[in-house]
Amino acid sequence: MFDETEILTIDVISDVICPWCYIGKKRLEKGLALRPDVATEIRWRPYQLDPTIPMGGIDRQLYMLQKFGDPHKIVEMHKRIAAVGLEEGIHFNFAAIDRTPHTLDAHRLIRWAYDVGLVDEVVSGLFRAFFEDGRDIGDHEVLVDIGNVAGMRPEGVAKMLAGEDDKNTVSMEFMQAQQMGIRGVPCFIFGSKVAVNGAETPETIATAIDAALEELNGPIDPE
Repeated sequence: MFDETEILTIDVISDVICPWCYIGKKRLEKGLALRPDVATEIRWRPYQLDPTIPMGGIDRQLYMLQKFGDPHKIVEMHKRIAAVGLEEGIHFNFAAIDRTPHTLDAHRLIRWAYDVGLVDEVVSGLFRAFFEDGRDIGDHEVLVDIGNVAGMRPEGVAKMLAGEDDKNTVSMEFMQAQQMGIRGVPCFIFGSKVAVNGAETPETIATAIDAALEELNGPIDPE
């Protein structure tokens, strides 16, 4: 049986401009609630849906038209995602988004949040800022504010963003995800043993937790 003093790692490969990753985060939280006795450590891993986006970002409308072509298709896609989001308590506001950012600096901020134990607050803040408030999460001032609201020191965040801290590390992790064959996100890896691709249901997440524990420790004794 799994030792309750042990911690199950959950690697979440995600990009903060991916709406399904935001949905996936909510469903992961619900899945974890179905297994309250399992201690977990969630490790957010960087991914870039489109690494060709310039560092200053790109006009959102232009970007979506270049990517999907038909504006009616874009509207319908956003409606479908928004409907699913509402079920998870997310109020997607796609009309408020003016720019699609390059997400390197946002992923750097997530990495630094680990050092102060605020990663969940920062990840939630990034998703909410982009998808619900329409803020440019590639802008350093916006990132400093998100970090500050989460509890990070704004002066320290601003200084690191102005430098080269962890740019190579984040880029390397993204390349590692590609080398692993990951082409879409979110992707959840439980205990380095069981992978779930996509924003699956909380029940699927809970089942994956069970499977990972069995892989790591053998069959779980029924109680």
